[in-house]
Amino acid sequence: MSATRRQILARTGVLGAGIAFAGSLSEIFAGTATAQSMGQGGYGPLVPDPDGLLDLPEGFRYKVLSREGDPLPSGEGKVPSNCDGMSAFPGRGGRRHLVRNHENRTASRSPVPRVRDLTYDPGGEGGCTALELDADDNVRSERVAIAGTSTNCAGGHTPWNTWLTCEETEFRAGEENYTKDHGFIFEVDPYDPRRTGAVPLTAMGRFQHEAIAVDPGTGTVYETEDAFQKPFGLFYRFLPAKPLGGRGSLRAGGRLQALRVPGVPDLSTVQQPGATFDHVTWVDVPDPLARRTPIRFQDFGPEGITHAQKLEGCYWGGSCVYFISSFAHSKDGSAADHYGQVWKYDPKRRRLTQVVVFGPDSDLQLPGESPDNICLAPNGGLMVCEDGEGAQHVYGLTRRGEVYAMARGRQNIGTPEEPEWGEFAGVTFSPDHGTMYVNCYTPGTTFAVTGPWRH
Repeated sequence: MSATRRQILARTGVLGAGIAFAGSLSEIFAGTATAQSMGQGGYGPLVPDPDGLLDLPEGFRYKVLSREGDPLPSGEGKVPSNCDGMSAFPGRGGRRHLVRNHENRTASRSPVPRVRDLTYDPGGEGGCTALELDADDNVRSERVAIAGTSTNCAGGHTPWNTWLTCEETEFRAGEENYTKDHGFIFEVDPYDPRRTGAVPLTAMGRFQHEAIAVDPGTGTVYETEDAFQKPFGLFYRFLPAKPLGGRGSLRAGGRLQALRVPGVPDLSTVQQPGATFDHVTWVDVPDPLARRTPIRFQDFGPEGITHAQKLEGCYWGGSCVYFISSFAHSKDGSAADHYGQVWKYDPKRRRLTQVVVFGPDSDLQLPGESPDNICLAPNGGLMVCEDGEGAQHVYGLTRRGEVYAMARGRQNIGTPEEPEWGEFAGVTFSPDHGTMYVNCYTPGTTFAVTGPWRH
């Protein structure tokens, strides 16, 4: 069943005041329809930046907050590379705090410096950094928030204003240069990282984590798994022993469960927007630590478990959790092909609904990869980071379904003969909605963009 972009927005609640999206909606707003609508609506054409970093519409300006390889003001080392997921938190007196992921694996250009009491594994090069800004977006401090982790991709906000950073890997101790197992979630306090330290939340599972969303009413944490090979990832929920207990409460443990949709072993086979499944079940994960077998390979009984390729974004909106399968390819082993699915789970009704699906017959054709992180914009629309070929953009999407270019990266990391631009990631807004923060993945750069957002 095909779907126009306006239908898509209506079904996901973006045309109203519904879903609070934040994070990654990979591939949903790309393709021909997006390209045709460039220059329509928005804030006007992009003005070339004389400094060759970031093109913005007239009336907007940027400030470079942090750049890979520069000395950290804390004196702990250099600003790490591969800037990825990020979130902003309120501070006192108009200040704001950023927590920024670094998706470093091994042999990274600039690893996260190992800091005493904040390093999980000396062999790990990933982690997070924390920036404190004043009301004018001047950097007051920048320091390591957690180190010694690996492949810190996305994560999510908690209701008590901490950041859950997710390792998108399953390396074990003894592999590569690692001395400990990886594939965990870690809690990071944006105000004082030493209050959370470097403690893996092991009960929440060891797998290739992508993103999380917390039910603010019950404290249930929903988790996506972006597994690269078949069998693909699962959709999880974590029932904490101390729900909504605040900072550090997730260390108390809980139950990890995986979603089972009866009769549907692979979500890619569902190709009808509005398709609803009542009485879905949650099955206890046999071994959350995956001591011998990755969770997606484990035995969930004769009925099996439900898999999906490329599970990424996970967002709480209203009374439901939304999660994304950004694409599925039969050539990779998926049961069917699609170019993106949005799913909604209503925990009170135990009901799973497919909000929208894109497929080869859709009137919106999507390429292999393009948008990545996404967040709500002050004008009620969305901001979407591009991760694809050619020059990279931050795109805006209005509530009327108009797509426009908000920013364009100018940092060529290739050669004049074969240009290559660093992708955008981690787009988020300050608590007062006056500043957009966004990362360039390579070379790692964090920008603060200000201007007439409400116009």
